[in-house]
Amino acid sequence: MNFNASRKILWQPGTSDIEEANITHYMQWLYSEKNLSFESYSDLWQWSVDDIESFWESLWDYFDIKSHSPYKAVLSNDNMPGAIWFNGATLNYAEHALSRRDDHPAIISQSEVDPISTITYKELYQEVAEIAAGLRNMGVKKGDRVACLAPNTPNTLIAFLAASSIGAVWSSCSPEFGSHSVLERFQQIEPTILFASDQYNFGGKQYDKLEQVNEIQKQLPSLKHTIIIPCSDQKPRGTLGHNTLLWNEAKEPATEIIFEPVPFSHPLWVLYSSGTTGLPKPIVQSHGGILLELLKSLTFHNNLKSDDRFFWFTTTGWMMWNYLISGLLINTTILLFDGSPAYPDIKTVWKFAEQSKMTYFGTSASYIQGCIKQGIKPNAEFDLSSLSSLGSTGSPLAPEGFQWIYDYVSPNLLLASVSGGTDICTGLVTSCPLLPVHIGEIQCPALGTKVEAFDANGKAVINEVGELVVTKPIPSMPIYFWNDLDGSRYKESYFEMYPGVWRHGDWIKILPDGSSIIYGRSDSTLNRGGVRTGTSEFYRIVEDLPQVMDSLIVDTGHLGQEGKLILFIVLAEQSELDESLIDKIRKGLRKELSPRHVPDQIYAVPQIPKTLNGKKLEVPVKKILAGVPIGQAINKDAMADPLALEHIEGLFKT
Repeated sequence: MNFNASRKILWQPGTSDIEEANITHYMQWLYSEKNLSFESYSDLWQWSVDDIESFWESLWDYFDIKSHSPYKAVLSNDNMPGAIWFNGATLNYAEHALSRRDDHPAIISQSEVDPISTITYKELYQEVAEIAAGLRNMGVKKGDRVACLAPNTPNTLIAFLAASSIGAVWSSCSPEFGSHSVLERFQQIEPTILFASDQYNFGGKQYDKLEQVNEIQKQLPSLKHTIIIPCSDQKPRGTLGHNTLLWNEAKEPATEIIFEPVPFSHPLWVLYSSGTTGLPKPIVQSHGGILLELLKSLTFHNNLKSDDRFFWFTTTGWMMWNYLISGLLINTTILLFDGSPAYPDIKTVWKFAEQSKMTYFGTSASYIQGCIKQGIKPNAEFDLSSLSSLGSTGSPLAPEGFQWIYDYVSPNLLLASVSGGTDICTGLVTSCPLLPVHIGEIQCPALGTKVEAFDANGKAVINEVGELVVTKPIPSMPIYFWNDLDGSRYKESYFEMYPGVWRHGDWIKILPDGSSIIYGRSDSTLNRGGVRTGTSEFYRIVEDLPQVMDSLIVDTGHLGQEGKLILFIVLAEQSELDESLIDKIRKGLRKELSPRHVPDQIYAVPQIPKTLNGKKLEVPVKKILAGVPIGQAINKDAMADPLALEHIEGLFKT
C-alpha cells in the first residue's frame, strides 16, 4: 500500500514565512551578487547539483568564511572518494563558532539534577580561552587527538571548542558506554588527552565513573593527561589516576584564543559507526567540510536565526550532538539537556521546551512514537507558543507521527523530518521552509546534494523504491577513516556496490516533485516473493496497535531461497500475545501490505535489541536465527542491552 497516495498537506508556508526565510534571503543575494535567478526551491537545488563548484563557492562568499590563506580551486578533484575541496585555504571551525562575544545566550542547559542555567557568548569565549591555554601548556598541538567520555553538558562543549581551536582532533563517547566500547573507539585514534566525567545521572540514578576512567587510562598508553569534567560541586569520589587533573586545575589564565589556521581538509573530529559487526569505523570529517555543510544545513534547511533557541535531544555519542553544537556557527542559542527524556516521565523534555522558550525542538522518531503510545498531548499541558519547528531523525517517522505532531504539539510549525547519518554528519534529504509538509514525506533533497534512487541495475528511478545514492561529492563526506591507510575500508563501506557513487544503505522513493520517503535500511529488506519492502512500513502498521510498544521484523530468507518472516514484539502493560492480538497483527499486515507480509511466527520479548544509539538490530538478529553465535553476529559492547539478544537466541534453541 502506498500510504502517501493522498499526499495530505499538513502545513504550508504563508507569505511572511517565505519572505522571512533565510533561503529567500540567499536567493535574493544570488540575484544581486551573482546575477542568478531561481523561481523555486527545485530550480535552486538543480543549479546547486549541476554546478556544484559555483554553489559551494557562493556559500563561501555568502557566509563570509574567514580564511587565513586563499583557496586555489573550489574542487580540485571531483572523484568519489578523493574529492579535494578548497585546496590552499586555511581556517578554523572554532574561530567561526566563537565569532560572537557579547551577552547573548550561547548555551542554555539543564540536567536531571541541575536547574536551567545560561552561558553567554562572552562567558563561553572566556571559558574556552582558559581551557585552550591549559591544553597548549600541556603540549597539545595541531593534529593531536583529544578524546572525551562525558555527558551533554556545557563543559564538554567547552573542551571541544578548546581542542578544535588548537587544531587538535576531537572524539567523544557518551558516559553510559562500557569500557570495552570506549576502548574499541579510542584505541584506534591514540589520544594524548582524555576529558572524562567523574559521574553522570540518568533515570534518577547516579553512576560513578572514576573507576572506569582509571581502567581506560591504563589501556591508552598514548595518554599524557586526563582532565576530570565535574558533574557536581563536590570533589570526585575515589582515587584519581596518573597525570589526572581536575577541570579548574587544567585552566590557564587567558583572555584571548589563539586560533590555529589549518587546511580546509584538516581533521576536525572522529565519529564512529555503531560497531555492531566489528570495530567501529572511525569516520574523519574536516574543519572546512563540516563548517560549510552545517552552515548551509542550519541556515537554509533548519531556517535558524540568531534569536532562535535550538535543541536536539542527543548524547555526546551520537552525531546529532555535533550537529546541535554547530548552532554556534550561526550565533544562535543552543539548548543542552543531560539525562533521560523519560525521567521522571516522558513529558520532561516538553517541560524543558516550555521553560527554555525553545523555538526548534529536535528529537528522534522513536521518542515521538513513545509519546504517542503514552497518549500525551504536549500542547494541552505546556506553553509551546515559542516553538516554530520540530525536527525528527534517527529512523523513518511514520505518517501517524506526522499527524500527532500537528494535532498535539502545534498546527503551525514546520515539521523537519530528516534522513542522513553519521557518515556525513548532516541530512541528505531534509526540510525547507519554502515547501509544504506532506504526511509521511521528507520535503526535499538538501542543497548541493545529488541524491538519487538506484534500481537493481544501477539506474536512477523516480517514484520507485531504490537504493539511496549520492552521485556527486559533498564537503562533509569523510576525508578518510582513521588508520585506513590504503582507503580500502572506506571504499568498501560506501563505493563497493556502485564504483564512484556513494551508496548510503537506505531504501528511498523519490517522488516527481523531489520529496521522498525512506523505507529503512537496505541491508534489512523484507523480500517476499520478489517484492522488496522496507521495514519502516512494517513497523508503522504493527506499532500502531495499542497493545504493541515496540517491534522487530526479520526475513530469514537469502539469495534464491525464501525463508520465514519472524516478528518480535514488546507488549504494552497488561497486554498479552493471545490469538486475538495475533489475528489483529496478521489482518493489519495483510490489508496494509500484502498477504506475503503476514509473519510466519510472532514472539513476545522483554525488549527489542538495539544499538547504544537506539537503532534496531535487524541484521544481527537475522544472523542469530541462521545459527550464528551471538559473539560472531554482533559486538555486544555496541548494544544497549546484550540480554535482549540472548532472550531471542533462547527462543530458538532446541
